[in-house]
Amino acid sequence: MPNFAGMITTVLYDMDGLLLDTEPLWGESMLKIAHKHKIPITCDRFKETTGLRIYEVLDHWALHYPWHGSSPKEIADEILEDIIASSQRSGMVLKGVEASLRLLRENHYTIGLASSSPKHMIDALVDYFGLTHFFDCITSADIVDYGKPHPAVFLHCAASLGAQPHQCLVLEDSVNGMIAGKAARMKVVVVPDEVHFDDPRFSLADAKLKSLESFDLDFIKKF
Repeated sequence: MPNFAGMITTVLYDMDGLLLDTEPLWGESMLKIAHKHKIPITCDRFKETTGLRIYEVLDHWALHYPWHGSSPKEIADEILEDIIASSQRSGMVLKGVEASLRLLRENHYTIGLASSSPKHMIDALVDYFGLTHFFDCITSADIVDYGKPHPAVFLHCAASLGAQPHQCLVLEDSVNGMIAGKAARMKVVVVPDEVHFDDPRFSLADAKLKSLESFDLDFIKKF
């Protein structure tokens, strides 16, 4: 029988920066591929596309920093393949992730993955790191109209799992992800990286952890 201590029956995980330490690889691959195609992109210009999905990012680049040669979609695909390869080569599952997933599975919680990354990237990496079997549903923002901070990907994942928003707990590492979870009317726990841990914007979250090593049943009962 399910062992639900409170109202939460379903836990939704983000991927980049929460499950896997892949967040920095986005910037590295975007710069690398942009420079290869002579697109004048710098780290500072990433701020212009915060929250956009990769294909939306390339559409923005094409409008503001036009180049000759490959199409925006072709370059976006190239960036994704580079990220997948570098993640498999040097990425890792973050501390506490597997223990938290086992805990939820053993206590009969429903588990979803809701990411802004494209589906083929999610599937490739979650499978490579041996995490696929933990998830009852894997949802990408590329099947909804809007990416985070819009709540669509969380709402779609919850609906696919037969859960109401108030039954869901979201685990996120980013401000945009936190906003998306709160906009979906779900409880949100943030696990920011060390550099952004003290960002005052995270005060909007229901709780904040240094790592998922602190995630246990007593913690879930608070919600």
